[in-house]
Amino acid sequence: MALEALFDAVIVKPIETEETTFGNIIVPDLGKEKNEIAKIISVGPGRMLQDGTMKPLPLNIGDKVVLPTMGFTKLPYDGEEYYVGPGNQILAKINEKIDVTEILEETKELLTVEEIKDLTNE
Repeated sequence: MALEALFDAVIVKPIETEETTFGNIIVPDLGKEKNEIAKIISVGPGRMLQDGTMKPLPLNIGDKVVLPTMGFTKLPYDGEEYYVGPGNQILAKINEKIDVTEILEETKELLTVEEIKDLTNE
């Protein structure tokens, strides 16, 4: 059985953030409420408009998003922690662009010059 969002709801899974350390001491971040970053697990079909058509959400499964500090409900399911809430309350979508030249530099030893030219269309 899998979780499925309905209407204009989204189900997200929080992404673990690294703790701040000073030497071997973990510095707790208790002073501020922070917005969480999460990965979308399920997106509902959208919101029903007055004319009877569905307006889909501009989100896709796998998108990284920034959640508000309040407004999403914690949903423990199958030993994992999820949040469910309305898609229109998501604050931002994080677009990560892949730098092909950076990847090619890292894999230069694994590829021949001809293969690199083919990949970069040179």
